[in-house]
Amino acid sequence: MSTDALTPDRILEATEEVLRRYGPAKATVVDVARALGVSHGSVYRHFRTKAALREAVTERWLERAVRELAPFADGPGPAAERLTAWLSALFAAKRRKAGADPELFATYMVLIGESSRVVAEHVDHLVGQLARIVEDGHRQGEFAAPVTDATTTARAVFDATDRFHDPAHVADWSEPDIDAAFDAVVALLLRGLRA
Repeated sequence: MSTDALTPDRILEATEEVLRRYGPAKATVVDVARALGVSHGSVYRHFRTKAALREAVTERWLERAVRELAPFADGPGPAAERLTAWLSALFAAKRRKAGADPELFATYMVLIGESSRVVAEHVDHLVGQLARIVEDGHRQGEFAAPVTDATTTARAVFDATDRFHDPAHVADWSEPDIDAAFDAVVALLLRGLRA
């Protein structure tokens, strides 16, 4: 591959494959460069350090979730339905990623542990989406006014559903009663939010 065609996106795609193949402990920038057919210096021109490359991969992975959930946050329709759909989509995406590619999911859990700033920004984006739903629900008369503000309420909803999206609970996601537990938590939240 010529270095002219080398873009940050191509490097990140190759990095995902290298991480999947070797895992986070053994994957190197040299492995990424080899997969791309370039020198490791070419990779470093786009990402100054191995840590910066790993952080960018993590950020890219988390950003996919934000984009996938955006239509529920910003779309039309009753807020309760959008909130339920948003929470359901987040839970489904997490289960799908954990089940479909467990090696890559485990790799990302390691990378997320290394990237606290990226994770904090990701959570802020997700809470922001929830806050928009809460605000719309209040404006539409569907939800009561938030006790303090929409962001605080949104954070409470996010925290209350932690079992269904935090990778620390991945073992729970395959339990036979997990869907019933999810439905019960969402129903409780909606009762608490209603006007």
